Amino acid sequence: MKITVSINLGGFSFNIDEDAYAELKRYLKNLELHFSDEENSSEILSDIEFRMSELFRQRLNSYKQVITIEDVSEVISIMGTPEDISDSDSESTGHHYAHGYHRMYRDPDHRIIGGVCAGMGAYWNIDPLILRLIFVALILAGGLGILIYLILYIVLPEARTRAQKIEMKGIPVNIHNIKKAVKKEFDNVRKNMKL
Repeated sequence: MKITVSINLGGFSFNIDEDAYAELKRYLKNLELHFSDEENSSEILSDIEFRMSELFRQRLNSYKQVITIEDVSEVISIMGTPEDISDSDSESTGHHYAHGYHRMYRDPDHRIIGGVCAGMGAYWNIDPLILRLIFVALILAGGLGILIYLILYIVLPEARTRAQKIEMKGIPVNIHNIKKAVKKEFDNVRKNMKL
């Protein structure tokens, strides 16, 4: 018999084994200490918790309703630990870890109409302008481009969370890349406020 604890992580409730809870609590405390000097630490930690809740939800189903120590260990190995990050890694391209899960989304941050071309450009790592020109050529060549664009607009989900925006580029969603994304977003906001 095991004791389970009910927790709220990233806005979602989970039942978690007592030993798994202790490990998760230790991990989150280490992250909190690691990011305590960061200007935007609360935003980074919030995004990390949200990503962890996504990973935990993937491990639950109608037969498995409790997060175990094995689940916590797997999620920690995916996310990485503060010890995995060094100052030299923060200057790297973000591919320190294995290549991440790659999924196509609509990109709301770089859209002109619906974000389809921007999302496809991020997915394939090409300039969205090339895709926009292809769609314009297809529209001028008989209107097929409009139909294809509408289908893609309906089928592709919009990248809403920071994790989805990272995933869209094929970069692993771990603590290192979440930190980089939050920092980049804060720097962009700061730069736009100065203009």
